[in-house]
Amino acid sequence: MSQRSLLSFFQKKTLSDATNSESNNFQNKDVNSEISIGKKRKREDRSSDEDFLEAKLEINKQIADIQTENSKKQINNKNNGMSYLNNESEIGIFFNPSKENYDPIKDACWKYDERVPYLALAKTLQKIEETSARLKIIDILSNYFRSVIILSKNDLLFSVYLCINKLGPVGNNQELGIADMHLMKAIAQCTGRTLFQIKSDVARNGDLGIVAEQSRSNQKIMFRPKALTVQTVFNQLNNIASISGHSAINKKIDKIQALFVSCQDCEARFIIRSLAGKLRIGLAEQSVIQALALACTLTSPNQEYPSLILNASEGIPSEIFKKKVEEELLILKTTYCECPNFNKIIPVLLEKGIKALPQLCKITSGLPVKPMLAKPTKGIQEILQRFDGIEFTCEWKYDGERAQIHILEDGNIKIYSRNLEDNTSKYPDIISDIRSIVKSDVKSCILDTEAVAWDKEQKKILPFQVLSTRKRKSANIDEIKIQVCVYLFDLLYMNGESLIQKPFIERRKLLREYFQEIEEKFSFVKSIDTNTLEEVQEFLDESVKGNCEGLMVKTLKFEATYEIAKRSHNWLKLKKDYLEGCGDTLDLVVIGGYLGKGKRTGHYGGFLLASYDSDNDEYQTICKIGTGFSDETLTKHSEFFKQHIIPKPKSYYRYDASHEPDHWFDPVQVWEIKCADLSLSPIYYSAIGLVFPEKGISLRFPRFLRIREDKITKEATSSQQVAELYQNQDQIKNLTKINDKFTNENF
Repeated sequence: MSQRSLLSFFQKKTLSDATNSESNNFQNKDVNSEISIGKKRKREDRSSDEDFLEAKLEINKQIADIQTENSKKQINNKNNGMSYLNNESEIGIFFNPSKENYDPIKDACWKYDERVPYLALAKTLQKIEETSARLKIIDILSNYFRSVIILSKNDLLFSVYLCINKLGPVGNNQELGIADMHLMKAIAQCTGRTLFQIKSDVARNGDLGIVAEQSRSNQKIMFRPKALTVQTVFNQLNNIASISGHSAINKKIDKIQALFVSCQDCEARFIIRSLAGKLRIGLAEQSVIQALALACTLTSPNQEYPSLILNASEGIPSEIFKKKVEEELLILKTTYCECPNFNKIIPVLLEKGIKALPQLCKITSGLPVKPMLAKPTKGIQEILQRFDGIEFTCEWKYDGERAQIHILEDGNIKIYSRNLEDNTSKYPDIISDIRSIVKSDVKSCILDTEAVAWDKEQKKILPFQVLSTRKRKSANIDEIKIQVCVYLFDLLYMNGESLIQKPFIERRKLLREYFQEIEEKFSFVKSIDTNTLEEVQEFLDESVKGNCEGLMVKTLKFEATYEIAKRSHNWLKLKKDYLEGCGDTLDLVVIGGYLGKGKRTGHYGGFLLASYDSDNDEYQTICKIGTGFSDETLTKHSEFFKQHIIPKPKSYYRYDASHEPDHWFDPVQVWEIKCADLSLSPIYYSAIGLVFPEKGISLRFPRFLRIREDKITKEATSSQQVAELYQNQDQIKNLTKINDKFTNENF
């Protein structure tokens, strides 16, 4: 749509709608389309640029008049008749994206082609924080996105990153997470309060963001600084994160203060939280993606005049519109799995629409993709039953760290972890040798591998715990003590072509054709193609003797594509400790602690664990754990979690009051847990409603194995996985068969 056409449309629609909605309150204000038509005729002899500029200014002035009058009215009501409006930026204080029948133009607090005020985003996050229902949260955020799409589309990218609290795409090395002490110093210096007062408030309140907001609201200022915009805040956060070297902390504090003094209303709360690295509102990345899909379905970003539709759901049956939203959401989610980079996705989405994403945003070297994962199984017989009549292969399951190796066309090499962190600087030894395994025909590629600690003298694999002692960043190749051997098991991309839709047997053939082994440094995974129980059992025993965890079993031809970011039934894992009891270990989040007694006095004697429910974006309790810890381990856990105590449970913690811990914790650490089995529970809420309407699932005899440092808390075992583990237990399967037989006989 041309700029003039868009402005003409806004002139007719926006002013007409706004005037109609406010006509009872502003009878003396003559704002209608006749003014626009008359002024346009007077300007016919001017240049097109002058015409456009004046039309834009006139529209924005009249919209501002309506918004300002409305805000004055609200302030008058709020302040018992006081009619003085301190600053027009305060219009944003009344921005409410949660209102029914939200209009992305009339209900916005900024004008067309202006930068989005940061206050609009802050008020959106505030509304989300006050809301517990996930669907309502998505609705609120989508309304904000709709206004950005229509009025200020260039700020959509900044808005998305600020909502997920990231400074750029995955693999971006810039991180925030500034220590609370430094943030407290910045707040104290800006507000004239003492550091002791700030610390006391945080100890009582538990939320530095709220303390910052309260401290800022009590501060008297002579002149109001220029209002913050979404773009300004995003750029400043990036500037702060990039500061390093001598006096870096002091420089960062100076930058933080410059942001802080410009805050109004609730802006300080969310800026400080962003700087601390946690928004604390329970807004998951998947919820942001869902809100973005809903916004684009309701208010398409690539419309053309005169068919500009602000609400595409009007006049359409709800079921049909819901199906349309689900279709566009699937496209957006799939694209983000293959191309997890909003820098690439958002421009295409704005210019071409969601449906163009699969063609224009594809997997490419240099951009990490979320890895395919395997389903657990408890025995060889189960594998043979599931793959009956299907060709499959068995591979050793190495006890190491997932390493996704990218060779770029410009010769650079990148290495990413299973949760897409840039581990390139952790493995200079891999970087130095990787080119020697690649044949000359390969210009670019993505390899899926496992990096395993290797004992050079005894020529054997070492446990994961040894690998975890390597320096995580900026390792010096001359100082490396723990050698690694890289085991190659899949090829996802080569020479500009995506291979993920090819069957595994073809990907494996290409991998072995274009890459070669180097003894004790690079090797193909050890594998065997078979379909007999005896051979699988023998191969499993051999893997255990070789210091591996067990086997990975994969289909070769049937449904053998690489399923990005999915835990697929076409990849099965059989660990040596799965062969009895529960069919899998669980990765659970620690959310609370119980004070110890007797010899455990002064430490925590037990912990409350939870699974993560991505559908509702909440942590659901699953068990207490208090056994299996050594005194040394318990002391370390206690010291760690005492640094993460919060005064009350998060709004997204689902728990029973009868098991309330002595202290609640921020969700900051994942533990790998082994258990005897799983059972239904009326007092634990994991997977509630998935197996039984009013009962969740709990663990019997849980046992701590290790800290999962390679996982963030939202990558913990999901409630859906917990339900599947419960239903896959032999006793549950047998009970189901008995019930089915009884029902059929009675029928």
